[in-house]
Amino acid sequence: MSAPLINKVAQKAIVTLDLEAYLPAVDAVVAVDLKDFLFRGLILREADFRAQVEATDWSAYQGKYVTIFCSADAIIPMWAYMVLSSVLAPYALDVIAGDTNKAIQQILLNNLSALDTKPFEGTRVVIKGCGDREVDNAAFIAITRKLTGISRAIMYGEPCSTVPIWRKTAD
Repeated sequence: MSAPLINKVAQKAIVTLDLEAYLPAVDAVVAVDLKDFLFRGLILREADFRAQVEATDWSAYQGKYVTIFCSADAIIPMWAYMVLSSVLAPYALDVIAGDTNKAIQQILLNNLSALDTKPFEGTRVVIKGCGDREVDNAAFIAITRKLTGISRAIMYGEPCSTVPIWRKTAD
């Protein structure tokens, strides 16, 4: 009789880290397009802008991440972003300049920056590479930098098929 098969992968203490779990929910990021505040679609006039900002019900952005951008080819003064940020502050989880994709990646980086590394101390960590949502390269770099020196080893892929990234050497 042959010896039973042993799953050596399952025997190793490996922690899988899925960066997708740190992305905001798809419907949690909403955009405010400054083109909607432009006079004749060309310029931002302060008096009109402030009147429109004051007339808007910003409570619709409660508990959301809000990104502010302008899809029109117009020069937008910096104070316009600041005014919108100030009225959104009581409602939004965060206010980010740029398009929705940029905002999602920024939120991901913020979430990874706040990640508690204690559960990863001395462990083998596999950073999951495939998923349903796109994760920017910057997030993989950020988590690698954060866990280098803390974990025992960092790998990329799936526990059954990994690419070694970093390993703690003996002292």
